[in-house]
Amino acid sequence: MNRRALVLTISAVIIAGFVAAAMLYQRSSAPQEVPTVTQSTGSLVRFHSPTLGPINAPVTIVEFFDPSCESCRAFYPYVKQIMAKYPNDVRLVIRYVLFHQGSEEAVRLLETARLQGLYEPVLAAVLEAQPLWHDDATAQKAWEAAAAAGLDTEKARATMNSQAINEILAKDADDVKKVGIRGTPTFYVNGKLLTEFGPGPLLELVESELENGR
Repeated sequence: MNRRALVLTISAVIIAGFVAAAMLYQRSSAPQEVPTVTQSTGSLVRFHSPTLGPINAPVTIVEFFDPSCESCRAFYPYVKQIMAKYPNDVRLVIRYVLFHQGSEEAVRLLETARLQGLYEPVLAAVLEAQPLWHDDATAQKAWEAAAAAGLDTEKARATMNSQAINEILAKDADDVKKVGIRGTPTFYVNGKLLTEFGPGPLLELVESELENGR
């Protein structure tokens, strides 16, 4: 091979290398579709969990919820609005997370309210009063709010440490670890994680699932 041919060959190899490198860079720099994070319903929906809304609703919102969490309190009206907008199509399943002081006491209180058929009114009252009790391990103001909502507190205190309630807390704590919950509230809609935090994105995900189910 003469010198000119050798130079042309080397140049061609170098150019080809630059082209290949450019193509590889473009591919690695291209926006990638963010995968939907999903969980099997086995770790999300349990038979013992409080459920609001129709049991056969096509869309299930699972909320990992801490009654002492200020963000959970702020989100509650928006979740209720979504359920009111789609009363026959959306149900809410509540899973307990005990990340804050006073959380366990409040959860035990809520579970006694469920036994008395007063879960929703007591939940609303406890959340409304949350600024008064969420730093209190005894959650005394939560008990007062629950009593005002109709809870028989004497009966509730007698049952709040029952084995059945202990098992609910233990199972939820186990699933919190399995799912990898790191903050509250965390929402799943039909098993799909809400990856963009806010009432608007939650409504959009619910409506997307409703549309897909039609």
